[in-house]
Amino acid sequence: MLALLSRRALGLAATLLVVSILIFLVMNVLPGDPAAIMLGTSAQPETLAALRTQMGLDEPAVVRFGLWIGGSLTGDLGTSTTYGVPVAGLIAERLAVTLPLAAMAIALSMALAIPLGVLAAARQGRWPDALVTVFTQASVALPNFWIGLLLILVFAVTLGWLPAGGFPGWETGLLPALSALLLPAVALALPQAGILTRVTRTAVLDVLGEDFVRTARAKGLTRRAALWRHAVPNALVPVVTILGLQFTFLIAGSVLVENIFGLPGLGRLALQAFTQRDLIVMQSVVLLFAGLVIIVNFLVDLAYLVLDPRLRGRGAA
Repeated sequence: MLALLSRRALGLAATLLVVSILIFLVMNVLPGDPAAIMLGTSAQPETLAALRTQMGLDEPAVVRFGLWIGGSLTGDLGTSTTYGVPVAGLIAERLAVTLPLAAMAIALSMALAIPLGVLAAARQGRWPDALVTVFTQASVALPNFWIGLLLILVFAVTLGWLPAGGFPGWETGLLPALSALLLPAVALALPQAGILTRVTRTAVLDVLGEDFVRTARAKGLTRRAALWRHAVPNALVPVVTILGLQFTFLIAGSVLVENIFGLPGLGRLALQAFTQRDLIVMQSVVLLFAGLVIIVNFLVDLAYLVLDPRLRGRGAA
């Protein structure tokens, strides 16, 4: 199994290198001069040249790429041309918002989707199954930014239970910080919960039709016991697969949701850096997003090995 994990880790490292090259190429072929955008069209040529030198834009692309990758490996991501602060510290501050938000969204999605999916499979063709189907169709059809606006209208404006936006910071206490993240997490979780519910229902139904489940029932095991002891654990592999894919959609959805709720997270930083043509911040944030997705996929592979012992045997072979 160690050899299998080593091969996966090398593959992920190679993937990250290829992604970093693509990110650099895309960022550097975008139309427009970042220095001209920052200073405006009325800037003098001498001023533009000085700013380009300060930003390192007068260096060859290969040199700039090498400096960026070398700095990324040592934690030196450069200095933001917009904020005038180190990019590493800027990203670390925003990660303190985005990572808890993503973790809350995934936890809420799992807590809602897995029980509903199992319930729909256990009551196939009955009214609980119909209600779950309505929920999944509605949650998938509604975009997360519209759900966010609706949550603000109901729970912040009308009821006044939760804040409509902003983030007070973790230093103010755990409860105020989590209260500020709750509505954005729900807005991110509901569309993903609809997808995960349908996958869970299908996976459980497939396992319930297997021979080993029918054998367990024939030996006297109750339907409930067969469901939770045999069907649900064996149906978790496709569920874990979807969870890994959903992390990518959560990262993409955070760009809109964080701006709607005014959260100082990575999604909002990425949008601000894009509009201001802050190449250093844009490259670093996108690379971090890609790295997070690659790490989550690696964790999904580890979960496969835990959930399905047959994969460990194949890896050893």
